Amino acid sequence: MSQVTAAISIDAPPQSVFDLVMDPNRLADWVTIHRSVTLTSASAQEPGATMDQVLSMRGVSITVHWTLVTAIPPREAEWQGRGPAGARAFIRYRISGPVEGPTRFEYTNDFSTPGGRIGLAASKVIVGSASEREARRSLEKLKALMEN
Repeated sequence: MSQVTAAISIDAPPQSVFDLVMDPNRLADWVTIHRSVTLTSASAQEPGATMDQVLSMRGVSITVHWTLVTAIPPREAEWQGRGPAGARAFIRYRISGPVEGPTRFEYTNDFSTPGGRIGLAASKVIVGSASEREARRSLEKLKALMEN
């Protein structure tokens, strides 16, 4: 299993940050590896909500089926994902700060590939250090979007 954690301070209220990051239709505005999303639930902020997201890492497209397992507006959300060939992912958003802001947004992504050591080696070739770099770039895009 690999884990990526990134955090950023955003000059905006926590509720505004939560609303934006929880809107699947806004993923393209800030997630650098996002390509498309298909909503399969009426609400994306209720536990049990699902969506299918296409991501691109180093030119490889991957579809992940996400289920929202926890939503505590405007402070936390957790998504569990299933990818191709049994790959698993877990994303957590933690949001803190005073009601009026600024907001600290922390993103954590745990992912595991199938195939034991061979799968882990393949993941390192495809993902490498790109996942941490892309997480930081995504949070910078989120900050710019929220502050402009």
